[in-house]
Amino acid sequence: MYTVMVVDDSPFIVDIFMTMLERGGYRSVAAYSGEECLEILDTVKPDLILLDIMMEPMDGWETLMHIKNRHSLKDVPVMMLTAKQLTPSEAQEYGIYIEDYIMKPITHRELYDAIENLLNRRRMIEMDIRMAQEEGIDQHLIDEYSRLRRSIDINRRLLKILENTYKIYDENATVSDEIGMAIKSMDLNIRFQERRLEEIREIFAKKR
Repeated sequence: MYTVMVVDDSPFIVDIFMTMLERGGYRSVAAYSGEECLEILDTVKPDLILLDIMMEPMDGWETLMHIKNRHSLKDVPVMMLTAKQLTPSEAQEYGIYIEDYIMKPITHRELYDAIENLLNRRRMIEMDIRMAQEEGIDQHLIDEYSRLRRSIDINRRLLKILENTYKIYDENATVSDEIGMAIKSMDLNIRFQERRLEEIREIFAKKR
């Protein structure tokens, strides 16, 4: 059974998500602030953290960075859980550290699908890594492959959220030049990463 930590400064929201998780067959752990989250993580290592952004005094982004700066926790996946609109600067700054950005409110099915998609993606990457290691592929290349697989998936998700938020393809929408350029830059970077990932896959295929 997977353990999921829910971090939100609203006890009402925490109760809702804990109930949803337990009905879905997950074990849940509650934290009602960023500080309490970090204290609990001293003794508990969950399989996944659902982290609210709009908390005080330590918000979700600050809490996220404290989590990722701990060596023992850097591989624990974190999903940001919020009603706050994502900004291009947040996507660029924090995208490398998170696994998904989930907008509240969310249904039971949407939550379960998001969690299962994340866990399945991680299992597939781990399987690819084991196969590459068995085939004697250079570890640095394997590490790059792992980073790119995760990075492309989450950045594509974040890009879609930004495009929908700012209606980037709506001719009637008013989008500032700064936001428009940031989103286009993010799209170009993802395309570059996808080309590099394809190159690595070709190297892997030649070894088989």
